[in-house]
Amino acid sequence: MAAKWSLSGALRGMFQRETITEETWDDLETALIMADFGPDITEQLIEALRADVDRLMVDDPKDLKRMLRERLEERFAEYDPTLSLQERPAVILVVGVNGVGKTTTIGKLARFLVANGQSVVVGAADTFRAAAVEQLATWAQRAGSAIVRPEREGQDPASVAFQTVEAAKAHDHTMCIIDTAGRLHTKGGLMDELGKIKRVIEKQAPISEVLLVLDATTGQNGVNQAMAFIEHAGITGLVVTKLDGSAKGGFILAVQERTGIPIKLIGQGEGIDDLTGFTPHVFVEQLVG
Repeated sequence: MAAKWSLSGALRGMFQRETITEETWDDLETALIMADFGPDITEQLIEALRADVDRLMVDDPKDLKRMLRERLEERFAEYDPTLSLQERPAVILVVGVNGVGKTTTIGKLARFLVANGQSVVVGAADTFRAAAVEQLATWAQRAGSAIVRPEREGQDPASVAFQTVEAAKAHDHTMCIIDTAGRLHTKGGLMDELGKIKRVIEKQAPISEVLLVLDATTGQNGVNQAMAFIEHAGITGLVVTKLDGSAKGGFILAVQERTGIPIKLIGQGEGIDDLTGFTPHVFVEQLVG
């Protein structure tokens, strides 16, 4: 079986050459495109690095590798990846189109918070898909968190969200994560439904984070699908799932710069512990090698 492509693997041979040539630049451009940085960011990086190389009069590819790391870290550093969860309970609303891994991400996020000493309750407010409620319940159990289920099939999602925050307060849970539907299911539309959920929650507690889940494997198409959420749902942070090592790592920078919203969590596997906070320095090191 052929080895899986990665940016760090593609760069390894390139940066072991004796000197920087036009072939180096061509190979670097190809590698950045394949890593899903997109043509605009790739062109900007190549131009900036060419200018750096000319200004500093270097010809060692190892210096170019260091410069690439510095340029990437500089651009990632323009966004703050810190989760804002100071309130008690801290209410996290999770949104996204169906199929991006939203429900499993909530389970992983619950696990992430429980592992860091928090008491978590999740709310199954995607009441229009019975399978979503059962799936979330399974993940909540694995994560060691409590769950608030709909009292009946098709219950108003806002009322489930209300009951979840109510339960968080009653049982002294420090974190409250609320699932939402990812498709149109009312005449008023999905954004109206989310607006209603937010208003109902805010009568009881401020919303600490509104996290939009994106699937890295869909690339720019995934961002297009999510633009309605970005425009109307008050998104405070992005969660990127299915980030397969450094093969699609460029998507992280591309999506931040396109949306202006920071990546706060990344999922790089199927296991319950495979969701982590996003640390730009560590990520760039893994990406470039």
